[in-house]
Amino acid sequence: MLDGRYLRDNLDAVRERMGARAGSWDFDRFVALDDDRRRLIGEVETRQSERNALSKGIGEMMKAGDREAAEVAKTRVRDVNAEIEAFESDLATTDAAVREMLLTIPNIPHESVPTGCDERDNVEVRRVGTPPTFDFEPVAHWDLGPGLGIIDFERGVKLAKSRFVVLGADGARLNRALINFMLDTHGRRGYREWSVPAMANAETLLGTGQLPKFEDDLFHTLEGLFLIPTAEVQLTNLHRDEVLDADTLPRKYCAHTPCFREEAGAAGRDTRGMIRVHQFDKVELVKFSRPETSMNELEGMVSDAEYILEQLGLAFRTIVLCTGDMGFGACKTYDIEVWLPCYDGYKEISSCSNCWDFQARRASIKFRSPGEFKGSRLLHTLNGSGLAVGRCLVAVLENYQQADGSVIVPEVLRPYMGGQERIVPVATGGSGA
Repeated sequence: MLDGRYLRDNLDAVRERMGARAGSWDFDRFVALDDDRRRLIGEVETRQSERNALSKGIGEMMKAGDREAAEVAKTRVRDVNAEIEAFESDLATTDAAVREMLLTIPNIPHESVPTGCDERDNVEVRRVGTPPTFDFEPVAHWDLGPGLGIIDFERGVKLAKSRFVVLGADGARLNRALINFMLDTHGRRGYREWSVPAMANAETLLGTGQLPKFEDDLFHTLEGLFLIPTAEVQLTNLHRDEVLDADTLPRKYCAHTPCFREEAGAAGRDTRGMIRVHQFDKVELVKFSRPETSMNELEGMVSDAEYILEQLGLAFRTIVLCTGDMGFGACKTYDIEVWLPCYDGYKEISSCSNCWDFQARRASIKFRSPGEFKGSRLLHTLNGSGLAVGRCLVAVLENYQQADGSVIVPEVLRPYMGGQERIVPVATGGSGA
C-alpha cells in the first residue's frame, strides 16, 4: 500500500511513473476523497475547539451567576456534539473509502526499472549455460513423463479436475529430491527454514497484496480461509504487527509449501503439461531488510535462486521486468527463465521482487534502532521463488533426456535419490505410477 500523504503530495510524479501500470485507478476520485477527508477533519476540529471554549465559558458563567447564558451555552454544546458525531461518521466513511482505494493501487516502480508496456519491453541481464543439443528429436515432458510412467495427467483429472497432476515412483522421488536439495542449499546460504500452514486468513492475504484485488485467483473455503498461492504470504506475515530490532536485519527465510492458484481467465495459456497448473510445490525465499540495503538484498536473492539452476546444470537467463510487466506489489522484479526444449526457448522458473515498504505498510512491519532514530520505521520486504519445483522437474526431465527415453539424474540430486543415476522407462525396469 502506498502512503496516502506521499501520493497526495506527489500526485503528478506518481501518475507519470506509474504510466499504464495503474490501469484504471481513479487518481481524480482519490483527490476528491482526500480533499473531502481533510475538510471533514477541519469541521471536527473547529467544532471541538468551539465545544472546549463553550465548556470553559459555562463554568465562568455559573460562577458569575448568569444561569440563563449558561443554559444557552449548554444547549449549543449539545448541538455541537451532535454535529461532531455526524462529521465523524462521515469522516469514518470517507477514511474507509480512501483506504479501499489505496489497497488497490499498485506499487511505484523503482527508478532503475525500465519503462515499458509488456514483456516485450523487459531487459535481459545475463545468460548462463548453453541449451543442450540432441542428436534425436527431444520429447516434451507431457509425453516423456507418461512414457516413463512417472507423470499421470489423466489420474490428476480423475482425482480432482483438469490442470492437476499425479506424480508416481521416480517422478515423486525426483520432486521430493528437488525440494530437499533446494531447502538444504538455501539453508547453507543463510536462510532459516519454516513450515507454515497451507491456508491463510483474509488479513494475511491483505498484508501481502493478494486481497482485495486478486480474490478471483484464489481457492477459498466456506470458513473464510484461502489456500495460499505462495509461501510468501505466510513468511511475510510471520511478523505482521511487529517491530523488529535493526541488528537482526536482514532476516532471510525459506519454506516449501504446496501452492494453489485458480488463475481465473488463464485457460489456453500454457495449460498443457505441468507449466501452469492449479497446485504445485515451490520453495519460497523471503527477506526483511533495512530500506537502505534492500536493493543489494534483491541482487543477493536473485543470485541465490540462480545458484540452484547452476548446480543443476540447467541453462537460464535473467531479465529485469519493465514497469508494465511487474506484479502488483513489486517495485523491482527480476525473472529467471530456464531453458525448456518443449518451448525451444526460456520459461519463467523464478520471480524475485523487492516490494519496498508496500507490504510492510499493509501488514505494519517495522524496525527500531534506538541509537539511530526514535520510534520505529517501516522496513522493506522481498520475496522470490527458489525455485518453482514443478517447472524445475520439467526442466530436468526435458534437458537430461536420452535417446532411449531415459533421463539422467543431475549429480547434485543423486544423494537425495539413494544414489540413483538414471530414470528409466517402466518397460525396462522402472516403477511407474
